[in-house]
Amino acid sequence: MPARPLMVRKVAVLGAGVMGAQIAAHLINARVPVLLFELAAKEGDANGNVLKAIANLKKLEPSPLATRDCADLIEAANYDQHLEALRDCDIVIEAISERMDWKADLYRKVAPHLGEHTIFASNTSGLSINQLAAAFPEQQRPRFCGVHFFNPPRYMHLVELIACDGSDARILDELERFLVTTLGKGVVRAKDTPNFIANRVGVFSMLATIHHAERLGIGFDTVDALTGSLIGRPKSATFRTADVVGLDTFAHVVNTMRDTLPDDPWHKYYGVPAWLQGLIDQGALGQKTRRGVYQKVGRDIHVLDLKAGNYRNADGKADEAVVEILKNRNVAERFALLHASSHPQAQFIWSILRDSFHYCALHLAAIAHNARDLDFAIRWGFGWDSGPFEIWQAAGWQQIAGWIAEDIAAGRAMAKAPLPAWVTDPARSGVHRPQGSYAPASDSYQPRSALPVYRRQPFPDHLLGEAREYGTTIFETDGVRCWHTGDDIAIVSFKSRMHAIGDDVLQGVQQAIAEAENHYAGLVIWQTEPPFSVGANLKKSPADGARPVPPSALGKLFKAVRREAESLALKAARQLGVADQLMAGKLAEIEHLVEQFQVTTQMLKYSMVPTVAAVDGLALGGGCEFIMHCDRAVATLESYIGLVEVGVGLLPAGGGCKEFAMRAAADARGGDLSPFLQKYFKAVAMAEVGRSAEHARELGYLRATDRVIMNRFELLEIAKAEVRTLAAAGYRPPLRAKAIPVLGRSGISTIRAFIENMRAGGHISEHDRLIATSVATVMCGGDIEGGSLVDEQWILDLERQHFMALIATEKTQARIEHMLKTGKPLRN
Repeated sequence: MPARPLMVRKVAVLGAGVMGAQIAAHLINARVPVLLFELAAKEGDANGNVLKAIANLKKLEPSPLATRDCADLIEAANYDQHLEALRDCDIVIEAISERMDWKADLYRKVAPHLGEHTIFASNTSGLSINQLAAAFPEQQRPRFCGVHFFNPPRYMHLVELIACDGSDARILDELERFLVTTLGKGVVRAKDTPNFIANRVGVFSMLATIHHAERLGIGFDTVDALTGSLIGRPKSATFRTADVVGLDTFAHVVNTMRDTLPDDPWHKYYGVPAWLQGLIDQGALGQKTRRGVYQKVGRDIHVLDLKAGNYRNADGKADEAVVEILKNRNVAERFALLHASSHPQAQFIWSILRDSFHYCALHLAAIAHNARDLDFAIRWGFGWDSGPFEIWQAAGWQQIAGWIAEDIAAGRAMAKAPLPAWVTDPARSGVHRPQGSYAPASDSYQPRSALPVYRRQPFPDHLLGEAREYGTTIFETDGVRCWHTGDDIAIVSFKSRMHAIGDDVLQGVQQAIAEAENHYAGLVIWQTEPPFSVGANLKKSPADGARPVPPSALGKLFKAVRREAESLALKAARQLGVADQLMAGKLAEIEHLVEQFQVTTQMLKYSMVPTVAAVDGLALGGGCEFIMHCDRAVATLESYIGLVEVGVGLLPAGGGCKEFAMRAAADARGGDLSPFLQKYFKAVAMAEVGRSAEHARELGYLRATDRVIMNRFELLEIAKAEVRTLAAAGYRPPLRAKAIPVLGRSGISTIRAFIENMRAGGHISEHDRLIATSVATVMCGGDIEGGSLVDEQWILDLERQHFMALIATEKTQARIEHMLKTGKPLRN
């Protein structure tokens, strides 16, 4: 009889603290039923403690929940009354405090209540998995392991999977499949060493930063200016990250290293600095206590000044000369300049990178199976753009190794231990090759995992040194590339910056549709990297504009997702294709672009082969309209979708208003249109952006038939499967709607009353009122009798007319011009 596959019907999470509650939330995001356990309350409802933790999930920003109501689906439980419920759980995840004795006591308490096939996993951030396993009866140890999520669990891609000596290899493989596909995680198999991989390396990097900042007299705010996006790390950099993680949590990880690694060459640095311990003793633990290294005073951010012994305004900056070095795109030249510079900030950057490289090289064999696992652990767990070994390899392996060796010999490095022999092998040019990544233990290059789950990832996360080819080109233009992977499905990917949609992209998509109709079973719109699209290209130059930072990136985790997505959309107005024509007064060219946009979205909708939008990251404005017109959308949970044109004084004119009008009519099913249309009007008029793909479905941007998936590296494969399903069912495009009921002038009047109330309350400006009224007029079908029947072209014409009317106004032009100059919205 074949082995029983892991079918996860229900999961239990033990511990409703910061991590436990958010792990439970992410399980619910993935539509996995979950029991959340906590100690029974001493008074009132026995579930009082866990219910409080569940309620608190709704208050957190960024939200751990795909939609606010998800929290209500978490089942509350306590250890006094509900232990027997564990028997029905396929996986139990322990997430209580990092105390070995507490965990062992809990294990002995719950072990008798586990089901025969239950997998038990500890979310410990660094305690020994083998020591924890010893608290379980021997017969249950094959189903015990470590599964270390990173905070916040919804957004951080990494999960470290750690076996104990008795773990069943098949069970670990099954658990990895669940973590990858169902929860959307990037799994790294870590060895059972203190703090595993990511925390071991990441926290050492922070300790090195603290050491060299003190040595060179660089303030905390200047350190953060230097160690954020300038060197490919999250904007939260070093000390802001420590504040968010919690200074007490950071200290705990450091102390674990101090207590468990006495023979480590860097052991003397494994200590909590006196100033940090002082903050902890004062209860200043960072963001959760509103004071740590930083604190907010009114609207200002203040930073701890060690020399003065108090807080001051955080205004530290990277020196312009150092910024110029760090902007050098040639990595080898950049490192040569850093190494040669006598500027304290340049020497600081070189020192922290040198010591991190040294540390990783010396410990690689002990903590990780290969260099790929270490680099992915740091990228996925700490938000670095590139892993330590990737950076080293890009900078020139032998040159960097020589400089490190020189600094070790001269006593400039933090540790005296020499580099391992494999590092200094003259034949070595790096650790990542097309055939795999270097593993010191076997002195070989290990390929990626061959587990079946990874067959769902045709283009997994890429490492430096790996070959990457995206299929076979069908055709390529300045705006798009149309290609296939050797089957009968065409794929079109945009080449523009942030995948903005200009005339070249529109023409390319039209050509791709024609090609798919003639030679392929269907068409997928998929980008090789997020975002899906920031919308219409209001500026011709595809190279201009700020680089988008996904809301899931660590540096952005501390702001509301909607606010950030809207801001990024507005910054993307630097890319808007009509800007050049607008400034030149060429309104006719703008109208032609709008017409072509409408033609393209209608072609997507009425193509003779199925069209599927594969969505990841931002999908704003025109990008959202593309999605609304495809037969299906497959979107990752971390897709932020919305029509945001009102932010620059315009309205959606690529068919977005038209689609919402049609959806309202379909929702009403012959009844009153008003409540349905008003919901969609609000989404457009308030530029609402979904905080997740599921939230986008609630707002109406996604349909009930659209799919939401968890792992972005599976997106293309699942989108292609949707095409195959539609094609196999004998696909036909929808019939063109010729009798769409609209609310007409009566609906406009009703919505206008709401607009007037907003204006009277001072919530919107006079120009906002004009924009909102234009949106209402289009979505209600114009100044006609309520209940009139119109066709799609009628509403498309209204979209175009009102778009052109708005763009001709001085205030909309001022908004666009202000956006192009400052990257910030103007409320006039």
